Amino acid sequence: MRRKEIFKDGELYHILNRSISGFNILKDINNCWRFLELLDYYNNRLVDCSFSRFLKENNKYQYENLLIPKEFPFVKFICFSLMPTHYHLLLKILDENNFSYYISNVENSFSRFFNIKFKRKGPLWESRFRAVRIKSEEQLLHVSRYIHLNPVTDYLIEKAEDWKFSSYRDFINKKGFLNEIISEVSIKNPKTYQQFVENQKDYQRKLKMIKKTILE
Repeated sequence: MRRKEIFKDGELYHILNRSISGFNILKDINNCWRFLELLDYYNNRLVDCSFSRFLKENNKYQYENLLIPKEFPFVKFICFSLMPTHYHLLLKILDENNFSYYISNVENSFSRFFNIKFKRKGPLWESRFRAVRIKSEEQLLHVSRYIHLNPVTDYLIEKAEDWKFSSYRDFINKKGFLNEIISEVSIKNPKTYQQFVENQKDYQRKLKMIKKTILE
């Protein structure tokens, strides 16, 4: 049995989970938007009803940007990427007692949405989400690069900025974003960060192929 992670306020984690049997749960664009809306909606300690109930009463949820800090959040998002079969989140814990509850709310709500939409039953996620603690600024940089390059590594696109469901565009296109919003990342210049990420593209692809060859 895997040891249960004890989360602490102020610590950063790489959070990820995969669909059961490699099912393409996030391949559809509408499913991706739904998952982002859930991550955003439930990241609020004042929320007192399910997302589906909210939609019934309000018809639409106004999603803006997952990286913009909320008023009463459980977490602060550093970066993210949604892949067809899994998701990656790099975030800071702001409510250690309710963090797992927050992620469970998001995953369970998405499972209900997906099962109703596709008329299926049963679990959607491979297991409980994985959490890897970030222990240094260097590790934070490398994990953020890994997350932003994930769609490129899987040959879904050639340029990381072409992936719509990722925070990479915010990092490299929005002036002042790395200084004012994502202060945890030590690289403050968007162009410098872009070079840091894209100079590693070929190596990350080769590394994945090496791992695949060893495992097979």
